[in-house]
Amino acid sequence: MSILAYKKQIGTINRILAMSLVLALAVTFPWRAAHAAVTILAFGDSLTAGLGVAADQSFPVRLEAALRARGLDARVVNAGVSGDTTSAGLARLDWSLVGNLDLVVLELGANDALRGIAPAVTEANLDRMLAQLAARKVRVLLAGMLAPPNLGAEYGAAFNAIFPRLAQKYSVPLYPFFLDGVAAQAPLLQNDGMHPNPRGVEVIVAGILPHVLKALETP
Repeated sequence: MSILAYKKQIGTINRILAMSLVLALAVTFPWRAAHAAVTILAFGDSLTAGLGVAADQSFPVRLEAALRARGLDARVVNAGVSGDTTSAGLARLDWSLVGNLDLVVLELGANDALRGIAPAVTEANLDRMLAQLAARKVRVLLAGMLAPPNLGAEYGAAFNAIFPRLAQKYSVPLYPFFLDGVAAQAPLLQNDGMHPNPRGVEVIVAGILPHVLKALETP
């Protein structure tokens, strides 16, 4: 066999091996192989919007950076509005669902609890939002919230049960508490004691990131 023929044969073998690797990855990670880029809508209140921190330190920006660090061509759209209750979120959800979305991170309810809104109202609003998203066949990661303890045990029990119940009803993944690891931790909060500072945002992102990745890869 001539050297030229040998080189051609080696080249053919390498191409076959490369194609086999691509096919193997497509089988192992079918969603990622089919979607080179992902678009996530972070839909929520001031915790999503980034109240009190620089724009590049907000939750959507830091989540996007974390996803990109793991090799995903991700874009996270900031659809957070400070002060939004679930009623306000419901009113703007439909026109916020623009373009092809791979996932919606639904984070609302904190302002309902702070205002003492009846848990039944909060649940009805979230229920309607999840129904809209289900009708559009959009993946959802529901971010749960816990009622402040000063509202009493009865209110807390009714409010806290909303998120697991709705997650089960609509078969969507639940991140039980958006402020997990941050709530009541002074070094991670701004002076108001409620909103995360940049360090707190990083803790939130680190906590929710595995749930986002799992939600993206779920058919």
